[in-house]
Amino acid sequence: MSKILIAPSILSADFADFGNEIRAIEAQGADWVHVDVMDGHFVPNLTFGPPAVKAFRPHVKTFMDVHLMIAPVDPFIEAYAEAGADMITAHVEAGPHPHRTLQAIHATGAKAGIALNPGTPAEAVEHLLDLCDMVLVMTVNPGFGGQKFIHSQIAKIERIRAMIGDRPIHIQVDGGVDTETAPLVARAGADVLVAGSAVFRGGSVDRADIYGANIDAIRKAAEAV
Repeated sequence: MSKILIAPSILSADFADFGNEIRAIEAQGADWVHVDVMDGHFVPNLTFGPPAVKAFRPHVKTFMDVHLMIAPVDPFIEAYAEAGADMITAHVEAGPHPHRTLQAIHATGAKAGIALNPGTPAEAVEHLLDLCDMVLVMTVNPGFGGQKFIHSQIAKIERIRAMIGDRPIHIQVDGGVDTETAPLVARAGADVLVAGSAVFRGGSVDRADIYGANIDAIRKAAEAV
């Protein structure tokens, strides 16, 4: 579980050219492709429905990581699974029965993640870990890209890593990840790093080498701890 995986968020990609953007980041070393789904209700933004995710799927050759920032979440799990999600992550805050939500995700054949907002304590997932393939710690308040990293979440990552013990469960971090914060979260126990603007900044499909340099810089920073 110690290998650092980089999961660029396509929320920061060129919306008019998702297919080429996905192929570009994968060619430049992305381990996963992270898709942020927002409903304008649970979070103050609106993004990709199941048809969009289905359209992304043929272009993703690595692993499609779909983060559902929606409430209620259970009625939409099957649709995102059918759209091709390899991992579906739901928020512990999205409904009263997160245990049932994780069961529903696994029932589709997808891997299951549980996410925590910055104001939610680590203990909220303690009794859900045996149903999780991944715990996502939000290091910004969800809803928008480009926010500043919330440093108080580092202790939460450490606490969750201790709870996990030797179970094969990833800890993903999403929000403000760059070359400065990557080593902090990796040292705390995270192994999947979502990065949006830090990957796509300065590059394009025609200058995909910049994506590669950005991915490589984040990975090296995280692995240097």
